[in-house]
Amino acid sequence: MPPPRKVDLMPEELRKWLQEELKARGFGDYIALSEALNFRLEEEGLELRIGKSALHAYGQEYSEFVKYQDEASAWAADWMNENGLEEEAQRHNVLFQMVTTLAFKSMQAQMMREGDDIDPRELHFIGKMLKDIMASSGIREKVLEEDRARIIQSERDAMAQKLDAAVEAGDVEQDAAQRAREIMGFA
Repeated sequence: MPPPRKVDLMPEELRKWLQEELKARGFGDYIALSEALNFRLEEEGLELRIGKSALHAYGQEYSEFVKYQDEASAWAADWMNENGLEEEAQRHNVLFQMVTTLAFKSMQAQMMREGDDIDPRELHFIGKMLKDIMASSGIREKVLEEDRARIIQSERDAMAQKLDAAVEAGDVEQDAAQRAREIMGFA
């Protein structure tokens, strides 16, 4: 197992500062960022020093993470908005962000492996978590209910068109067609 990266050895508050600085600097200016970070590390009394190449590697990884998180978040919001679930989207956004983060980390770990080392169970567990979140929020049930209602309405429209066509063709009298509509619940 490789030794931990120096960035991973930093205190959490400094890592969060670094992530904000990376975003603010557009994932560039690594020389100045390295100097600023090492100054902060020294102020904290830590003997840890991080070079620009290590920051660059971390910055590229974090940039990719931010990109995937933004894409996943946008996809989830679009999907929920398309399905009329804006309120659910707001309420469960945090859960989707967490699952997105976990999915990214797992996918990244899988990409570093080769052949037989890849474990499909890890991806299965992420999918299961996403499914559980959706089920617990009622999203899945609402989507299924809307699909059922849409199908029922489509079938009713088709029956109404057939009744209208039969009346026009003279196969069914207007009064009988109207009674049939009332009986079927779409008068």
